[in-house]
Amino acid sequence: MPATFNEHEVKAGLKQKRRLSGFLDALVQQHLEGIKKTRLNYIFCTDSYLHTINMQYLNHDTLTDIITFDLSEENELIGEVYVSTDRVKENAAKFGVTYQEELHRVIFHGALHLCGFKDKRPADQLIMRAQEDKCLEAYKKETE
Repeated sequence: MPATFNEHEVKAGLKQKRRLSGFLDALVQQHLEGIKKTRLNYIFCTDSYLHTINMQYLNHDTLTDIITFDLSEENELIGEVYVSTDRVKENAAKFGVTYQEELHRVIFHGALHLCGFKDKRPADQLIMRAQEDKCLEAYKKETE
């Protein structure tokens, strides 16, 4: 797993961080039994840094919006989630949504991976997208 290098981290412009953290804790509790503690570390970075991680740790020579590392121990969900804000911005424009909505989608996507959801096969992708949409809707209701 990569070490966090401050020179590669960027400001994500994330709002209501405490509320989001509580929502993520509840999401984990909803999907995983027996988890006593949740520690999710989100690192927001550039495309180039996430591409380096993708090459070095996953052998994928592609740009991606998120890479999730599961470092969990017994009864404790621990994850490092690397997010390219460059990809989030581009995807927000591509999908016609706000940057904040796409950022939340990616954040939920990482947490869902840590809860066991997959997205390699088309059927899994549909399930993952439905779960992301459910999280987005629930979070939107909670923050209104």
